[in-house]
Amino acid sequence: MTPAELSRTVVRAVRSAVDEGVLRVVVPDDVKVERPRPGGGGDYASAVALKLAAASGLAPRAVAEALRGHLTGAPGVARVDITGPGFLNFTLDAGPAAHDELVRRVLALGPRYGYGDALAGQHTSFAPVDEPRALAVTSVVVELLRSQGATAEITPYGSERIHVLPAHLPGVGPDAARWAYLRAAAHDRPAPAAELLVQRDSNPYFRVRYAYTRTRALTRNAHDLGFTSAPGDLGIPESAPGNPGAPGTTHRPPNRAPGDLAPAAPSARHLHRLLADHPDTLLRAARLAAPDRLARQLEALGDALLDFQHCVLPLGDEKPLAAHRARLALAEAVGAVLAGGLSLFGIRVPEYL
Repeated sequence: MTPAELSRTVVRAVRSAVDEGVLRVVVPDDVKVERPRPGGGGDYASAVALKLAAASGLAPRAVAEALRGHLTGAPGVARVDITGPGFLNFTLDAGPAAHDELVRRVLALGPRYGYGDALAGQHTSFAPVDEPRALAVTSVVVELLRSQGATAEITPYGSERIHVLPAHLPGVGPDAARWAYLRAAAHDRPAPAAELLVQRDSNPYFRVRYAYTRTRALTRNAHDLGFTSAPGDLGIPESAPGNPGAPGTTHRPPNRAPGDLAPAAPSARHLHRLLADHPDTLLRAARLAAPDRLARQLEALGDALLDFQHCVLPLGDEKPLAAHRARLALAEAVGAVLAGGLSLFGIRVPEYL
């Protein structure tokens, strides 16, 4: 279940509580769900009960209890807990079947995974800009809005796609310049040109593009070994300990014997979570006119992929199994999202680095 789907599930729960007379409030069009804050639990949390409390005439925890009754057992929701003054915390049903469906959905939609119609009917026109960074950011915000169903344009250019307009940063090419402009939040300065040119793990621009090329290499190498991708059981122990690599770390092959897949478990779980988050990331980046949110999402996906890649193909005398096909499908799904994000940024997607 994606955050957007969970949001719609919560809205339906509010509507059901209102229809039954348990709550007397105006049903919101949208409910914000996000990762739990310190002290929370589960996969996602929402403060909807706190927001509805005043209008309902009930205490926030009473509203949360009313909603929990309509949320418990909802498709994709394994558990609903109430914390603090009335936060709803959701633990999702993230079993193998849910992961398989997620990967299939991403592969079916390809680079357009995460596109939607949440902003349908919204029209935004931007004034013309000439400054390179402003032009790069505005053009990508236009594309982000369009990806969510809105109509958007920079007025002098009409409605044609404009995200291919070049951006200039002294000392680097247009793709690296675009990344620098878009990765930095509005209040931050772009990365220096020298940092964009180094091809090592300290450079997030390099890591994202390198991660994409690794997904393509895995597909080529699997073809040479005689197998293709197919979503399914990854063959990875769910209880395996560990944490996914952090940005900037060196992604080296894990010291594992053939058949030992425990090192891949944390990064696989992280990849599934990031893929599920991606539609919500695109929507928030569009609503907030913040391409940097998408850039950070691509970095996180790239880093998790670089940790996971070493367990995709058979090692030594291993024969390709259904689990290898499933791991390849997960890697290809990540590659599709990386390609889609880079394309939204107007950055060429490299086949090789």
